[in-house]
Amino acid sequence: MEKPYFRKLEDVGDFEVWEVDGMYVRNNLNREFTNFGQHFRFPFIPKQQFWIDKENSSNETTYYVDHMFIEWNLMNQGADYCTAIDKADLQEQRERKKSALMEKIRKEISNTGRKIPKEVYVHRLTKGESPQIWIVNGELIRDMFFINFTEGGHHFVYDFVPYNEIWLDNDILPKEREFVLLHELHERYLMFKGWTYNHAHNSSSYVEYRCRRAPTLLMENLEKEVKNNALIR
Repeated sequence: MEKPYFRKLEDVGDFEVWEVDGMYVRNNLNREFTNFGQHFRFPFIPKQQFWIDKENSSNETTYYVDHMFIEWNLMNQGADYCTAIDKADLQEQRERKKSALMEKIRKEISNTGRKIPKEVYVHRLTKGESPQIWIVNGELIRDMFFINFTEGGHHFVYDFVPYNEIWLDNDILPKEREFVLLHELHERYLMFKGWTYNHAHNSSSYVEYRCRRAPTLLMENLEKEVKNNALIR
């Protein structure tokens, strides 16, 4: 089977739901592809297919399929992407609030009063450095804080992330993690310097994509951004 396809997960009505190689899509088709996508957001996806990144937790597949149904139908009727994603997000949020995971976390928050449950943190990648870099439970963050959290984030974009931390979604495969980290470090430093999110994100996507196309540049760029971020206080 040719890239980026891994396997067909199911048929849902007139649609085929495919598990795909998200890293291949980001490296070769569109850097902005994240957990899932449909034709009207990414025209290279066949019209009657929904794509879900293989990195995605299987617990979230139903959420993503239902989300794409709403997006696809609205955009097929002429709605713009912003309108479609807003309505799809509302439905997805309602579904996520009913999950067993959220029920467990609600009880923990009630008992402990913690704003960030311990289950958010999966593994710390750094020791003592500034910023702290954490692998986090992406599914739980999407359930609790922000439904469109993908790949990674930091305080200057998401106020629920502690100031001196960078979060990387545990859905990301290790071979792709450093490219995402580069993006977050570069973006965080530029926003600290006063850049708007859109300008910082576009610059970070450019740097990330350049390194994806020429991986020998990755370590040099990472070292530079680590030094820049160490200046943030």
